[in-house]
Amino acid sequence: MSSEPQDPNDRAYTSVVPFPEEMTLRPLARVVSPYLQRHGTPRQPGFSGPKERLDGVGEVHLLPDFDPRLLQDLEGFERIWLISFMHLNGVFGRPTVRPPRGGAKRGLLATRAPHRPNPIALSCVELLAVEGRVIRVKGLDLLNDTPILDIKPYIGRFDAFPDSAVGWLEGLL
Repeated sequence: MSSEPQDPNDRAYTSVVPFPEEMTLRPLARVVSPYLQRHGTPRQPGFSGPKERLDGVGEVHLLPDFDPRLLQDLEGFERIWLISFMHLNGVFGRPTVRPPRGGAKRGLLATRAPHRPNPIALSCVELLAVEGRVIRVKGLDLLNDTPILDIKPYIGRFDAFPDSAVGWLEGLL
């Protein structure tokens, strides 16, 4: 019998690791936003709404537990993804929702409705500056004190698929 560690990419190895029924996530940062309540916070800020709502400028503050070197080299990107936890959402309960533009109810996972089985949000914002532990951003659609779970650079070559089908939204956009 070999004492060498197993290859974690080997299917036989990964099948013996139990599937996680629950996960614990730790916030990396917090949002400082002009939006203090859900009503009036922009939805899809790059798409529609009054001009002033599209220009929501805010900050992302790295929490004290994290080394500020995590933000090193981020400043060269024009946009970043903010992966956040929608901490004010209630318990998930409805499998279908009526989209903001009206019409028929749609399956929740075919929409961008905020009340989800796991209240995780994905926001693409313009990166204005990185100053120490603070990231200044524009196009924010998150409430003040929203916990940030992760930050990733937006890379248009990999993250944009402008010719992708848009399902039931075809003709509405």
